[in-house]
Amino acid sequence: MTQVALWPTTGPTAGAAATNSRITVRYVQATVAVAVLGTVWCVANFTVGAGTEALAYTFVPVGGIFAAGSVVHLLRHASLDPVTRRFWRALLVAAATITIGYGWLALDMLTHAAEARTRSMPLPAAACVAIGFVVAIWAVARVPIAETGDVERWRILLDRAIAFLGCAALLCYVGLAPMFTADEPWSPQAMALVGLAFLVAIGAATKVSFVAGGPVDRVALRFVAASGGVTAGIVAVLAVRYGYVAGIPVQAIVMPLTPVFFTLGVRAQWRADLGVRRAQTPNGVLLPYLAVVAVDVPLLAVAFGAPLTLPVRLVLIAAVVVTALVSVRQFIAYRENARLLRNTRVQEERLQYEVSHDGLTGLANRALFRDRLASALTATTPASVLLVDLDDFKTVNDLLGHGVGDRLLVSVAELLRAEVGDDGLPVRVAGDEFAVLLTGADADPEELAGRLLAALDQPISQHRLLVQASIGIADTAPGATVDSVLRDADVAMYTAKQRGKASFVRYVDGMGEPVLAHMQLGGELRRALDDNELRVVYQPILRLDDNWLVGVEALVRWHHPTRGVVSPAEFIPAAERTGLIVPLGRFVLRETCRQAAAWSREFGPEALREAGLNVSARQLHDPDFVSDVTAALAESGLPCERLVLEVTESAVLRGQQVSRTLFELDRMGIRLSLDDFGTGESSLSLLRAFPAAIVKLDKSFVDGIEIDDGQAAAADARRAVARAVIQLAHALGLETVAEGVESAEQVAVLRALGYTRGQGFHLARPMTADGIAGLLARQQTVTAVRRPT
Repeated sequence: MTQVALWPTTGPTAGAAATNSRITVRYVQATVAVAVLGTVWCVANFTVGAGTEALAYTFVPVGGIFAAGSVVHLLRHASLDPVTRRFWRALLVAAATITIGYGWLALDMLTHAAEARTRSMPLPAAACVAIGFVVAIWAVARVPIAETGDVERWRILLDRAIAFLGCAALLCYVGLAPMFTADEPWSPQAMALVGLAFLVAIGAATKVSFVAGGPVDRVALRFVAASGGVTAGIVAVLAVRYGYVAGIPVQAIVMPLTPVFFTLGVRAQWRADLGVRRAQTPNGVLLPYLAVVAVDVPLLAVAFGAPLTLPVRLVLIAAVVVTALVSVRQFIAYRENARLLRNTRVQEERLQYEVSHDGLTGLANRALFRDRLASALTATTPASVLLVDLDDFKTVNDLLGHGVGDRLLVSVAELLRAEVGDDGLPVRVAGDEFAVLLTGADADPEELAGRLLAALDQPISQHRLLVQASIGIADTAPGATVDSVLRDADVAMYTAKQRGKASFVRYVDGMGEPVLAHMQLGGELRRALDDNELRVVYQPILRLDDNWLVGVEALVRWHHPTRGVVSPAEFIPAAERTGLIVPLGRFVLRETCRQAAAWSREFGPEALREAGLNVSARQLHDPDFVSDVTAALAESGLPCERLVLEVTESAVLRGQQVSRTLFELDRMGIRLSLDDFGTGESSLSLLRAFPAAIVKLDKSFVDGIEIDDGQAAAADARRAVARAVIQLAHALGLETVAEGVESAEQVAVLRALGYTRGQGFHLARPMTADGIAGLLARQQTVTAVRRPT
């Protein structure tokens, strides 16, 4: 069997945690053995007179040596934090000093064996023990409790004071007070040491009740309390009951229990250091109340005739102090509860406000709006709803940033408050959508809508921005519901947008049918994408001098199973509104790349110079758009320079995200075309900031360009934009395409102005991929005929 040394050695040992744990158990076993040996000797002494009575005083210092050794082992081999190490180092000093004191007493008794039963403890020995108890009290007092606020800290201090005084009063009454009046009174040294032991016990018990965990183990603190309190209590009882005769069993049986409890505390700390620790939560809630009950014991004893001695008077004074502290504690608890109730009410009000109001603007939110509208419908009160949607608000966010957009929303909210006043409830429904609930027969929603539109004609917010709004008005009617009123207001607002924005429309019966049809169209478009009902056709781009095919523009057509061909002018806006423009554009992109690559393989790479398609602003905002383009080119094998992406001027002006996307596409080698050029407000500046390769003259500048009414000035005015565009494009090295060519006369004028390419019904109508293949085949034949043999 492996032998384990009882006393620790310096440095790490083999077996580390397991070995050290067994060593700690050996210390406990050693102190238990000393206590058992003292008990056996005491019994033998009283029964057969074995040994001198002075031997009784040797068991406490021997057990103290083992107790101090256990602490030394803990400090040398356990990974304690600084607070715990400081605590046990102080207890080591206390244990060593107490052991020295009792060793001194044992030596004194052995040298005066004849007086062992009645001899008092030498003052130096008593001083050593007292110093040890004081150090132990100091160590326990320095154990930190849970971190708390100021109010909680005062509450804990009062609770600890109540618990300490209450327990001290009871122990003093049942322990120390009888020792003063015993028939065989003990020496002042002995009573002082018993009192100090009581203080150690009370202090440790009080401390452990308010320690919420922390570095010093609570079980260890309990054993420290027991080492002082249990033994001191038994000593006091025996001293009062049996007088000097109790001295021998006290020294041989009772007091050796102190090292046992102490080493058990060391063992508990060691187990906690190894992670064997139960969940520790403060349990000091009941202790002050138990202390109040304890302090009532001496009061009841006096009430039933106990003698009113000086120690008892001191106990009664302590009871009065405890009662006063309890009153202060209850007053603090009352104030704290009142404060908590106030805070709870404030939090409830704040939460209720946050639940019912918009966090950005402070207006009522959708939930409160629906609640108030439902109340108006229940009370059959005449009411009207104005739904206010800011026109083109997304452009503000894209160009100026969301911070500017948020401040604009706040300014609009302030404007609504000012215009609505006390006549209604202004609401932020969501995003850039607001609402106003007007109740009462005198409410005039159209007058309010007019005032709102007039107020929005002036710059608002700190950035002095102009913003417009479309307003839909709906009135409550018998049988109406919250959802039906909001739906009617939404239909009216949507109608105002369709009529040109910056206006208001009042809902009338039947107004929702076109809107509902438009919404249904969006749902059918989703199904059309899934069921492959969409087709791509191609409008040729030809040279104006010889009608030679140089490129195509991809256009999408919808062949509805029941409605036939649906016009792009009808379903493209629905796709934009519903977000389906992104998957729709992805479909057109992949099909165009696939078809252009197929033509290149069939007719040669030079047969078709470019294949273009329109790209919306919504697609350019999609973070996956560049990846979609890259994937389509990779899947089809079409060279980057053969793909042309056409964007409008309004799409280019949609913010930094769009700009970054366009420049990234340009760096890939994809050619960008500025579609409908000349219709925007920043055309000239765009040509410098936008990486365009092609400029397409809008159809509006081609219409009427061929008219010759004999007035040279009028004809020059009609051709001025076309002439300016071609000159600017040549100066910047850009290619040009004239759109919407519908007659031979327009072709002649465009050629005279310098345009070399065009597209339009006069040149060629949109056709299927097979039609383009037929054109390419004929051109290939013509090329073969012209090639010299």
